[in-house]
Formats: sequence, structure tokens, C-alpha cells
Amino acid sequence: MGEYAELPGVRTWYEAAGSGGPLVLLHGGFCTNDTWGAQRADLASAYRVFLPERRAHGHTPDVAGPLSYQDMADDTEAFLETVVGQPAHLVGWSDGGVVALLVAIARPDLVGKVVVIGANFRPSPECFAEPEMLDTMTPGSADLAFFRQMYEAVTPDGADHWPAVAEKVVDMWRTQPTLTTGDLARVEAPTLIVVGDDDMMTLEHTTALYRAIPGSQLAVVPGASHLVPLEKPELVNRLILDHLAEGEVETMLPIRRAPAPEAPDGTAG
Repeated sequence: MGEYAELPGVRTWYEAAGSGGPLVLLHGGFCTNDTWGAQRADLASAYRVFLPERRAHGHTPDVAGPLSYQDMADDTEAFLETVVGQPAHLVGWSDGGVVALLVAIARPDLVGKVVVIGANFRPSPECFAEPEMLDTMTPGSADLAFFRQMYEAVTPDGADHWPAVAEKVVDMWRTQPTLTTGDLARVEAPTLIVVGDDDMMTLEHTTALYRAIPGSQLAVVPGASHLVPLEKPELVNRLILDHLAEGEVETMLPIRRAPAPEAPDGTAG
């Protein structure tokens, strides 16, 4: 069972489970908390897991005007401050990963560690393996039928609001996010990037994300798509839990993580 939190931007539905340090799960675009069904139990065995549903998703109502990742990041920051009440780890899938990155950049004081799954930092024409797929994502299309059913089952805005939400989300994907590698360099939280080897995002884009975030880690899951948390749940859950529990990363033959060489005067070069 869930409940509503009265946040400044939107009345937000959330659920919580487990005990321990706080961990916030941020679902993907068009999705609800149900899509975390393969992760909830494992993660709640070690953490107090919070699952907010973002504006225009699930039980949380839409808000007038276009959707933006920045507004959803602002909502998430407010959720961390008012509901969680302390810094938390963030695990974001797809759009939720974008939101997690924005929060980590703007409010490092609210973030412990970060895991992003199938996330992007540029708009879809620059990162989708098949950008033309957006042209088929119309409110009544078969491509969105599964998401429409999820939406209509729980939305407080009524089933007839689906076309407006579908158009808002796709419009957002066409033009957002607009992060730069310089923005990503400001992420201080230890970050794990997870992606399927056949993801919606190109591997080149995911590699650019990995290279831009200082000290980040990259896991490319074989035989998996953008739905890797559903396809390989045991592996994804283990990757998440291991990342959240580990200390400083040490490898036997570091290249990217090798210490900077010392200058002749003994200072780091």
C-alpha cells in the first residue's frame, strides 16, 4: 500500500518497504512502481526502499504544462527532503536514471550512491539506436498499448487523459535531457552505469556517459535489452547491492583509475 506526500510541485504517490539505510527507486518513462517488481524484495531485504511515482505517472496526477526532467528532479529533491529526511542512494531506470543524474549534480548533499540503468544524458535523436521509433509512439499505437493499460488502471486523472500524457512524454524525449559532459563531471556520488548489450541507447552514448562521470563503473549485461531489470533480475539486483555495499574501488591493473603520477616536487601531477 502507498500514500501521498504533499510536495510543492505535485501531490506525489509513493510506497515504502524494508528497513535499513534509505534507497529510492526511480521508475522509467510511462511506467509505475509495478515495473520494479523483480527488484523490490531483494533491495528491501537490505534497505528501506522508497518508490515515488513521478508527475503524470501511476497514481501521481499530471500538472499543467509540458513535462520536463528538471521539474521531476525538483520533485525528487523535495521528496528526499520531506519524506526520506536524509541522504539516500538513488537507483534510476531509463527516465528515472536521468532524474537521478540531475539530482546528483544539483544536490550532492542528498545523494549517497547512484545506479542508472539504460539512462541517457542527451535527447533521443542523439542517443537512441533507432530515433525513428518515436514517430510510431502515438497515443493509440500498439507500441504504447502496454503502458496505456498501466496508466489507465491507476491514474487519478482518468483514462481519457492518456493522450495528453503520451504526447507530453514523447515530446520530452525528443528535446531532453540536454546535459553536457561538463555537467556530468560534477557528479560526486559513486555511480554504477548498467545497460543491456541491445539497449535503446547506443553503446557509444552509454560509454560517453561512463567516461564523463568521474570514477564511475560500467556494466554491460549480455543478452539483454532496455528491459534488463526484468530480463536478468538476479544479476541486476546483485550488481546494485554490490555497488551500494562496496568501498573504494581497487583493481589489480588500474588504467582509468590509476593514481595521478607525482611531479618532481612530490605533488600529484
